[in-house]
Amino acid sequence: MIKTIKVMLLPNNKQKTKLFECAGIARFAYNWALGYEKANYEAGKPFLSHYELRRIFTKLKTQPEYAWLNDYSNNITKQAIKDACTAYQNFFKGITRFPKFKSRKKSRPSFYADTFKISFTSTHVKLEKLTTSRKKNKQKFNLVKLAESDRIPIDAKYSNPRITFDGLNWWISVGIDCEESQEKPDSQGIGIDIGIKDLAICSDTNVYPNINKTVKVRKLKKKKRRLQRRVSKKYSKNKKGERYCKTRNIVKSERKLLKLNHRLTNIRHSYLHSVTSEIISRKPRFIVLEDLNVQGMMKNRHLSRAVQEQCFYEFYRQMEYKCRWHNIEFVTADRFYPSSKMCSCCGNIKKDLKLSDRVYHCSVCGFTIDRDYQASVNLMNYRLTA
Repeated sequence: MIKTIKVMLLPNNKQKTKLFECAGIARFAYNWALGYEKANYEAGKPFLSHYELRRIFTKLKTQPEYAWLNDYSNNITKQAIKDACTAYQNFFKGITRFPKFKSRKKSRPSFYADTFKISFTSTHVKLEKLTTSRKKNKQKFNLVKLAESDRIPIDAKYSNPRITFDGLNWWISVGIDCEESQEKPDSQGIGIDIGIKDLAICSDTNVYPNINKTVKVRKLKKKKRRLQRRVSKKYSKNKKGERYCKTRNIVKSERKLLKLNHRLTNIRHSYLHSVTSEIISRKPRFIVLEDLNVQGMMKNRHLSRAVQEQCFYEFYRQMEYKCRWHNIEFVTADRFYPSSKMCSCCGNIKKDLKLSDRVYHCSVCGFTIDRDYQASVNLMNYRLTA
């Protein structure tokens, strides 16, 4: 089993410059490979594998105008060319859309580090060829400090190390080969109904409230709206003809807004991790979640913002891989399964149930129950009766 660990980096100013240059090299190689494949296809020639493109790119580096490519790690460009070929093949297989060329302004800066050249200590990570000097004191430049010590094991088998920039900080993500859990949980299974009023309602009567309704998050959202208005007003004041002039004050305000957005995202994701970990710690035999049509829910203009803030997909993703880690059966209920409309007592389906009806009253047996809790019970029964 491969577990991915993501840790923030703390590079100095010179290292930051070099990391941005490495990301630019990866972007250049990706765009070159994609352009070559596109021109090759338009000429009616067969598809070129990434091995053939690497040979052509190696010859390209011998030319004087491309000699600057030799100052950076060869593994960065190799993987970028491979990624471009994979994306190009996936388009013809019908898996994805046609790959776009990476933009300097819009694309996320990232690059690959070779698994055999990268090494970790308790506090630092050693990257390849950040400096071209072979002097011992200059080689320290390759050591980038980690924000968390002893997070990544030193003696382990690494896979697919990637260094990315999220607009504020640099991060390193690496896959670690771990042993699979042999323990099989024997506790009662859990059905989970996720919603907007509360994040998650479990069939074992545990309820996890919506964190977006707390005072802390509401204050941050209010501060975010004010910052957005301030940035918008500064743009309108500095408009010159049909174009907007981006001043230093605008850049400062946008950076404050970016920090606030990251803080809100981190609060929500941290809460999701705490909720999913707490559910997993009870060691149920199985966990059932409903396959929600989030794309359709987002079309409702009255609920779209609340649905977006709840991060349903992130909750689903975390629950799925944590179940796999702890050998728990993960079940996805059918999208059209009437979990809320079906009476958990007699099985009657109430077709005229509205979203505003928070308490379920059965017209057949007279059973009364909370709508969301009944949905979680029905989801648990979905696995038991399957």
